[in-house]
Amino acid sequence: MLEPMTALGIAMKAVGWIASPIICDLFKKCSTYLSFDASEKLQQLGPKVLLLERVMEAFEQIPDKPRLERLFQDLKSAFYEAEDILDDVEYHCLEKKIQDCTLKSDSGALRHKRCWVKKLLPKGSPLKNKETGMQKKQLKDSLERIENIINNAYKFVENLNLSTISNLNEAQADLANSRGAVTTSSPPTVVIGRDKDCDKITEMLHEKEGEVQTNTNSQCYSIIGIHGIGGSGKSTLAQLVCAREKKDMQEKRGGCFDLVMWVHVSQSFSVGDIFKEIFEAATGNQCPQLNNLNTLQNKVEEELHGKRFLLVLDDVWCSIKEERKKLELRQILFPMKAGEEGSKILVTSRTKDALLVLGATEPRCIPICDLDDNLFLNLLMNYALEGAIIDDHVRRKLEAIGADIAKKLKRSPLAARIVGGRLRRRPNAEFWTTVKNGKLLNETMGALWWSYLHLDQQARRCFSYCSIFPRRHPMCRTELVNLWVAEGFVRSTNEGEEIEDVCHEYFDELVSTSFLQPGGGDLGCGDYYLVHDLLHDLAEMVAGSDCFRIENGCRGSGFFREGERKSWTGDVPRDVRHLFVQNYDGELITDKILELENLRTLIIYAIDHGTSVEEKIIESIFKRLPRLRVLAIALSKKFGSLIAEPAIFSAPESISQLKHLRYLAFRTGVLCRIILPSTLTKLYHIQLLDFGQCQNLEFPSADLINLRHIFCLAGVKFCNVGRLISLQTLRDFIVTKEQGYEIKQLRDLNKLRGKLWIHGLGNVKSKDEALEANLAAKEWLMELTLCFDDGYAPYSLEVEAEILEALCPPIGLERLEIWYYNGLGCPNWIAGKHNGGPENLQELEFSGWSQLGPAPELGAFPHLRLLTIWECEWSTLPDNIEQLTSLKRLVICQCLNIRCLPALPQSINEFKLIDCNKEFMESCRTKGDPNWQKIEHIPLKKWHV
Repeated sequence: MLEPMTALGIAMKAVGWIASPIICDLFKKCSTYLSFDASEKLQQLGPKVLLLERVMEAFEQIPDKPRLERLFQDLKSAFYEAEDILDDVEYHCLEKKIQDCTLKSDSGALRHKRCWVKKLLPKGSPLKNKETGMQKKQLKDSLERIENIINNAYKFVENLNLSTISNLNEAQADLANSRGAVTTSSPPTVVIGRDKDCDKITEMLHEKEGEVQTNTNSQCYSIIGIHGIGGSGKSTLAQLVCAREKKDMQEKRGGCFDLVMWVHVSQSFSVGDIFKEIFEAATGNQCPQLNNLNTLQNKVEEELHGKRFLLVLDDVWCSIKEERKKLELRQILFPMKAGEEGSKILVTSRTKDALLVLGATEPRCIPICDLDDNLFLNLLMNYALEGAIIDDHVRRKLEAIGADIAKKLKRSPLAARIVGGRLRRRPNAEFWTTVKNGKLLNETMGALWWSYLHLDQQARRCFSYCSIFPRRHPMCRTELVNLWVAEGFVRSTNEGEEIEDVCHEYFDELVSTSFLQPGGGDLGCGDYYLVHDLLHDLAEMVAGSDCFRIENGCRGSGFFREGERKSWTGDVPRDVRHLFVQNYDGELITDKILELENLRTLIIYAIDHGTSVEEKIIESIFKRLPRLRVLAIALSKKFGSLIAEPAIFSAPESISQLKHLRYLAFRTGVLCRIILPSTLTKLYHIQLLDFGQCQNLEFPSADLINLRHIFCLAGVKFCNVGRLISLQTLRDFIVTKEQGYEIKQLRDLNKLRGKLWIHGLGNVKSKDEALEANLAAKEWLMELTLCFDDGYAPYSLEVEAEILEALCPPIGLERLEIWYYNGLGCPNWIAGKHNGGPENLQELEFSGWSQLGPAPELGAFPHLRLLTIWECEWSTLPDNIEQLTSLKRLVICQCLNIRCLPALPQSINEFKLIDCNKEFMESCRTKGDPNWQKIEHIPLKKWHV
């Protein structure tokens, strides 16, 4: 008989796979190539797949579990096989289309290329045998295998005919009801480690409304929220706050609330029932039997009228996509308008989304904090030994065992309560040791499992993939999203929607539900996120053998103590698909990893100092692991553990054998140069290329039509990059006079987002040529640098002015830098003399402008917060700078001709002056001087000579 935890683990693994959208999506895609009616097939299979999914969620009630588990494993294997064959078919189609097209580099051909790319995979056009060889038959056989497995599993479930699973909807309801009891406002007898959090929330409750930003409609109440994973102590903290406020109210202390109410909302609620509970909490009497919702609302308003109240809404559930539930939650707040100003609503929820839906502002959405190890041990011992009559010797012995138990509970208050209650039954060392060595987290994991089931099905796959990384591993948003895209975990149902945007939505869902938690920053890629240890256990159970990691030591990485080294001696599951290796080890790759023929992901996180990455090892990976979709060597950014040796690394030509590859990262240091083979152009599925800090990288061709991201810190020389119309990330573009490197290459790259640095603008010959860049159409760009390059000789100052005028950025741009501009005057889109231009600009930098005389006037940039002027020849700052009423920081560096300041906006809180004219700098530091008077109001002033 399977242990409960084992059964739960099998169910977790299965539900992520026996999910109708995953299977349905595969059949729909295959129908394009095999010319069969997908809707008819799915009409037959759909109900069966949904039944299997519900059966796996009630797995513990199923007899002959090993048989069902085998069916699940077979189904997963068949699914992977079909995906690989389908990928081969699509690769073959792309290859044939590209080979059949003769591409030219003139503008007409580029336009033709854009249309041609869109038609590469025409929908509804079945492939012929002569185009695919055996692939069509293999795909058909694989789909039939999936269909047979589903039918066999369905028959197996039908034959069970047991009352225990006859109504799986009831089982679902039982699971929902078992997640936790309805809470009350009374806190536990002892609350440990929450005093500071309680003080913080209490202070917020009594802030005057003028001291904090409240909702924009001037309502009488504001909202504070506590969010975190199930069992983390949200309700307990709210109960502690509520008890304090009730005590203040009873003692009639100044500033206390007139009314304190507690309502448990839960995942399933009705607005009418919540109104009744609010009425009863406000009056202490039973609510009259009223069925009219409007009448109920009026009754609640009558009781709240003129009273300054505190309402606690405990255990609120809401996803950002649940429109109906969002409306119902907001409807709960309708009667609150009757209260007195200064009223507060305290909300607890597993999701931050619910808090935002109700109207809480970001600063008032408080994540529940982990207890430190000592406090958590005290909490466990309180549940286990409170009131126990035992002698001191036994107590010390039990506390020593309890310390080991606490380490296994991952600081979960829910786990402490459950396990502590079990320990309390028998306070003896023998029993406690048995508990320590047993399965401690069954009930806790079951509660988290229920939360997991409420995630979107695609979000589940994304979450389970996180188990590939070590515990407490810092994960960057963009990096994780790009990996999810490459793995094909997410699909979009909206035409024109970028898959990255869909993944970002799922990332936000995981953050909101605390499955991912903010860890801080900065790792070189922005803020990073962590998976709580208990949730990491859940992710591992859901992923099963699909994900595996080898933690074989990593110098200074934070996974082990400094200087500690671990060598890997274990086995790797043969059916693993996604593998993380902490540290590069050629012998490990040769002996163990190359045997994993079904591997889809190989991430080697870091490389020890002095370790050389051998080309023969890389070539072996290319040849022996043909199903790879993700290959990353030295993924680490934070610790500088990048490919540094040898000085030149030539990627083997056998890279073309990785026909499924989407994500390729060889992150090098600045001392290592990568030489790419011409066969790289055979990677038609490739979406992301990341070469770290590699210098002088040249791409062999621009036929990688699915490429979406290029990362290379030192810049890339990419001929005919304009053909890559799917490109979203291109950090640098260098304009030269060579064919294929003209600025017109940017014309159709309208999906570019993030940052773009355009070098070599001195090579642009005319306004018409500059207009071909079509910068204004790149609405996703956030940061842009226009660089004319130091020391170049312009054609004429008038032409250069026309060129900059033609390079008008998109409206949504947030940061703009213009370097080494010599032209006459300032473009109209900066001076604000015509509509258009970057209206949302927040940061603006002028660097190396050579014009003498006063600086040009700036347009009205209402959101501009930072203005930097660096090494410009101007004699004064812009006259109208005072109109920039959002400006917070002003930086002037190496501007030797400036002698005086104009009137500055009162909004500035930081003024920095670096290496400017000595007399000017001295005047700004001399009290009473006119320059000093203009910056006297600025609180932070910095000087550097």
